Amino acid sequence: MEQQQFKILIADASHQDFAQIICDEMESSAMARGTGIAKRSPDYIQQKMREGKAVIAFTDDGIWAGFCYIETWSHGEYVANSGLIVSPPFRKSGLAKQIKQKIFQLSRTTYPEAKIFGLTTGLAVMKINSDLGYEPVTYSELTQDDAFWAGCKSCVNYEILMGKERKNCMCTAMLYDPKDHYEPEETTQEFRKHSKLYERFMRIKQWKLLAPFRKKDGEGHGGNGGNSGGRSRSLFHTFFHF
Repeated sequence: MEQQQFKILIADASHQDFAQIICDEMESSAMARGTGIAKRSPDYIQQKMREGKAVIAFTDDGIWAGFCYIETWSHGEYVANSGLIVSPPFRKSGLAKQIKQKIFQLSRTTYPEAKIFGLTTGLAVMKINSDLGYEPVTYSELTQDDAFWAGCKSCVNYEILMGKERKNCMCTAMLYDPKDHYEPEETTQEFRKHSKLYERFMRIKQWKLLAPFRKKDGEGHGGNGGNSGGRSRSLFHTFFHF
């Protein structure tokens, strides 16, 4: 079967009519996953398009296929590639990775000194980020800008985040620091080496973070460099920093 081809462009004012469908798909996808993302209005998405801080994907036939945008925090010290969404018919086609590569390149060009970070609950996105040179980190290494964390209020897990004093939640934090980073080949190899552990740690992390809520609801019994050794210790700290 021939692989689907896509056109991935830096969005501009001519793409503003797609803002509503993008917002609707973001919300629908979050509900299907049972996790939350910061809700954005069509006006906000349109603003990102006008500013040239977003990428948009289409099929060769002009059908909308995906989107992602840039946000800046802490006076430009941190950049987040947010709102990654792929239209359902084109998922598992490799498009998400292509969009992430394009928005990462745009971020590096527009904000060459900024640290680029992301929060994700998905192993697939972790892999894509690892291929770009991101590493798992603790929440303390992310922006502490209150405006960023306020965007999590619409997430279903916000109570967990605040209960942990913004030090942990269901998402895994990942960071690319242009001044101090491993090469993508290294982070990719590290992800492949530990992918099964990552998956297991994420399940354990979610179980531990949700335990107090199961207990409260009466549903449970109670109970988120250098060499590879140093990185493994950092990984354990990241996932078990409860």
